[in-house]
Amino acid sequence: MYFIALTSALLATSTLAAPSWHPYNQGKPSPPSNSAFAVPSWQKYEQGKPAPPSTSALAAPSSPKNQQGTPAPSSPFSFTSTYTIIANPNEVINTTGSPVPGQPGAIGYFNYGINSLLDIICYNITLQGVKGPYQSLALTATHIHQANRGSAGAPRIALPNPVGDDEIRRSVGCLTGPFRTGINASGVDTGAGFKVAQIEANPANFFTDTHVTAYVQGAVRGQLA
Repeated sequence: MYFIALTSALLATSTLAAPSWHPYNQGKPSPPSNSAFAVPSWQKYEQGKPAPPSTSALAAPSSPKNQQGTPAPSSPFSFTSTYTIIANPNEVINTTGSPVPGQPGAIGYFNYGINSLLDIICYNITLQGVKGPYQSLALTATHIHQANRGSAGAPRIALPNPVGDDEIRRSVGCLTGPFRTGINASGVDTGAGFKVAQIEANPANFFTDTHVTAYVQGAVRGQLA
């Protein structure tokens, strides 16, 4: 698995609002919010410099639904689809599909951008009120699983755990296939052979979550569509 780390300059400074996408400029602070370079939605990034605002079909959707964009294979930051998910404790279930309590008061903002031509997924995740140490049998405790709403399913992508404290935790970056989760009860890793194009083909068949010691079934969970 090849990991492309993005700098913390991408992170929103607000501890209350859902995260939005911010410009990356070679580690330098972002310009003022009234600058022409302030981009609160998904934009194309090239050589560490943000593109000027545009009405591109790649702009992030205002609702939790996914949006298909225009393929642009020359850069991983040109997405063929984007997804905005608000994950909550009420969606958590156990391995048999029965509802179980998630972490009360917790919420997760999961933003994903996919370039299916390059098999890349980029992420901007903010967790609020997710408390305690992470716990999972997988390589990490933050995942994209394959299963419909109300069903359990194996993780297909293991994402780096957001870092911070019990109030706010964040992570930003990109992953590229081949993917590995560390779960291989059948002798084959559940990430083996997985392509992000499978998410685009049926986003309703995937959910995202994070797990902590006190809530091993999941602190929060949210369906991609």
